[in-house]
Amino acid sequence: MIPYSEALQHLLNAATPLPAERLPLHEAAGRTLASDIHSGQSLPPFDNSAMDGFALRANGAVFDAGTEFAVQGWQAAGDGGVEGGEGAWEIMTGARMPSGLDTVVPVEQVEILSRADGRPTRIALKAPAKPGQHVRLRGQDVSEGERVLQAGQVLDINARTLLHAIGVGEVAVVARPKASVVATGKELVTEAAQTLESGQIRDSNRPYLVGRLQAAGAEVVWQGTVGDEVAAFNAVLDEALAAGAQLLISTGAVSAGRYDFVPDALRDRGARIVFHKVAIRPGKPLLFAVLPNGALYFGLPGNPVSAAVGQRFFVEPVLRRLLGLPQEAVLQLPLQADVRTPPGLRFHARARVEVDGLGRLTARVLAGQESFRLMSMLQANAWVVLEADGDLASAGTYVRVHGWGHQDPVRLVSQET
Repeated sequence: MIPYSEALQHLLNAATPLPAERLPLHEAAGRTLASDIHSGQSLPPFDNSAMDGFALRANGAVFDAGTEFAVQGWQAAGDGGVEGGEGAWEIMTGARMPSGLDTVVPVEQVEILSRADGRPTRIALKAPAKPGQHVRLRGQDVSEGERVLQAGQVLDINARTLLHAIGVGEVAVVARPKASVVATGKELVTEAAQTLESGQIRDSNRPYLVGRLQAAGAEVVWQGTVGDEVAAFNAVLDEALAAGAQLLISTGAVSAGRYDFVPDALRDRGARIVFHKVAIRPGKPLLFAVLPNGALYFGLPGNPVSAAVGQRFFVEPVLRRLLGLPQEAVLQLPLQADVRTPPGLRFHARARVEVDGLGRLTARVLAGQESFRLMSMLQANAWVVLEADGDLASAGTYVRVHGWGHQDPVRLVSQET
């Protein structure tokens, strides 16, 4: 076995960041920016009113309550620029400020003294008006030329909304890594509703890995199951490679049993086995290889949590490298209680990050950490990583806490939940 740190270095050395491609903004949801974006305009693009009311020229002076103004015109959202003059202008929220006017008085703070054809022609202030109030200035949010997004940022809905507002219709994004998932084992049943026969189990690893890969930024170009025959395994690998897979992820058949054929099958294909078995729990038999065409192969164990650990702590760091993302941020939180750890092994534990009544965060390692248990995955909102130091992590020890996926924030829960 090799330590996790050494395995991770092998993974990163084998991964080269992918090239960029250009996409329409509306097709770039969840994609990673390949280059910085600078705004080509100011936002707001012009001074405008933040309230329905009346625009005035204060020029640094405070207007007292009772001050009267003649209304010179009316300005609605969408109207073009006009000269403001010395009087007041009735103005709507978002409307461009008439040139020379710099203050808005809300309609609730104005008394209408006279009207003509239903429009106010003279007003008086009910309250003092401070210069500059209720005006949104040109460039107050974004200035022209300002860098608004950096390479490596993921285009979530907030980023895309800003880009749309400043007129960016096309973006350069990192090409999406193409992945495939192969679940091995003659015992697997693909359809969830299918009745199981003796000795069969449902193929839950494959849909989990497909979902996690997509959430992590990959495009799954092929997926399927295969029994324990080498010829059939080679055939599905050929299909996955023909579909363009750059990362191939399999589950099962990598341990030391009679039917654990994957390592030998890969060698017979000319693959270079980079490592096989890592000092971790769960997932120790994990295998990583490079195929003759340069595709990266991850042989994950078949137990559900072992496969989940392999995806989270081996596949996802490679995806970050391919996407050009910065190093993942990790929380450091205290353990709620003592945790027994496997001596000499880095332990990846399903956990809950909880907040108490005083707002303090702690990490609680869940019961039922065996690698076949799915219920604890349902209960968890994070991973706690315990390094291979001794056989006990004491309550209060600060430990590494990772989101469930590399782009998933830790969702806090109260200790009473």
